[in-house]
Amino acid sequence: MQTITREARSCWLAGVSFGSWISMQLLMRRPEVQGFLTIAPLAKHYDFSFLAPCPTSGLIVNGALDKVTPPEVVETLVKKLKTQKGITIDHVVIEGANHFFEGKVDELTALCDAYVGRRMREMGHE
Repeated sequence: MQTITREARSCWLAGVSFGSWISMQLLMRRPEVQGFLTIAPLAKHYDFSFLAPCPTSGLIVNGALDKVTPPEVVETLVKKLKTQKGITIDHVVIEGANHFFEGKVDELTALCDAYVGRRMREMGHE
């Protein structure tokens, strides 16, 4: 994407479920990444300890009814990341949402859009 849009003012990563783990690994290799969205991370199934220290701020979202990765497992990951200085990890648990956000995709989309918009304004990328 960076080769297609060389004039882009920022680079972000996003991943859902297994893609969260993959995108976070890429985050550690790409210093130009300015933010991330991690949706329904498989924190019970994969080791996210490589995120020490996490290089940038981001948003983690999971569903309160997620049976694939229970909310308390995601909360443990979030607590670990929040102890790091210099970054902010926002965490939202969507009530009534399962791992696939069935019936909650619009809420998830609005949440992510609002988060990215806020962060872009904070970075001066109106």
